[in-house]
Amino acid sequence: MKDINYSKVFIKGIFLFIIFNLLIAAWQPNIGKLSLYNSIFTGRERLPFGENPKQSYNLSLFDLDAMFASHVIHGTKKTENEFRVIVIGDSSVWGTLLKPEETLSGQLNEMNLSACGKNVKAYNLGYPTISLTKDVMLLEHAMRYKPDLILWMTTLDAFIVENQSSPIVLNNEEKIRDLETNYGLAVGISDFEKKSFWDKTFVGDRRAWADLVRLQIYGVMWSATGIDQFYPDEYESAQIDLEANVLFYGDEPPVLEKKLFHVNALETGIRIAENTPVLIVNEPILISTGENSDIRYNFFYPRWAYDLYRDVVMPYLSQMLGWNYVDLWDIVPANEFTNSAIHLTPAGEKILAESLVPYIVEKCK
Repeated sequence: MKDINYSKVFIKGIFLFIIFNLLIAAWQPNIGKLSLYNSIFTGRERLPFGENPKQSYNLSLFDLDAMFASHVIHGTKKTENEFRVIVIGDSSVWGTLLKPEETLSGQLNEMNLSACGKNVKAYNLGYPTISLTKDVMLLEHAMRYKPDLILWMTTLDAFIVENQSSPIVLNNEEKIRDLETNYGLAVGISDFEKKSFWDKTFVGDRRAWADLVRLQIYGVMWSATGIDQFYPDEYESAQIDLEANVLFYGDEPPVLEKKLFHVNALETGIRIAENTPVLIVNEPILISTGENSDIRYNFFYPRWAYDLYRDVVMPYLSQMLGWNYVDLWDIVPANEFTNSAIHLTPAGEKILAESLVPYIVEKCK
């Protein structure tokens, strides 16, 4: 029997591993589309996001293909009888502290609505962090699922230029540059997460590969339990007593600087939607009655700034640009917010869902 030259085997193995890494870096295979969800595992009701995977059976990652491949919309063939509604926005849409069926999308589906003679089916494509640029990126990806209506839930903070740099945006420069080239998105972001050639190798990008594998593994527990976030027994309620601070991103009353607003992102989203109707919704906020509530509505907004946004900026833009816009800022009482001035209780979400019904069913009239 011929003796094995272990040194040659080792050297050959190292050489093949180097070649493998170089091929991965050069080829950049799109493995995010490979998913066990919607086949072996139940598709998720919302996009993957989580900070404590062992408790939530969920995790945050930045691969849009993998995120959408895990979502139920990816595995649901649109039928002739489906009126497909996608809901985009921030963590209030995603549903912090809410079970999937308690979110806005879940409650709309519980109503068994009809529009255009078809059955309304809403899909939760919200994602935590307040950023219109993030919304636009997710909307562009979602258009391949052929929605009949887009509900775009938003708030004043989403317009602020410095808030556009959501982590998922910073880790998807190529997607953002494509939106810039193809749809005229004004980017204005300089701190993207840059990847060197080494970072694109299997070794250099091993965290991303590991996240893709872990997402599949957590599909076992998601399918078995329906749990996709951690629900604490107690949480700190949204702030009611507020600071006597009138500043809003450095601005003082009575003027909001135009440079604060990233209006171009909303315009870009509507261009992406093309002939699909978009309903822009100014989402409910907590209206405090506590200390200094005469100065601020809540932790996020001094009254003067939010009033200018709601009474002047949005009505003007909606009329000038022809946006389909509805303002639901004050429809939810303060006791129906949870840990933030934009996060609702199940009862608060029901109020919001019921308020949106007329705008959904009237789309064909």
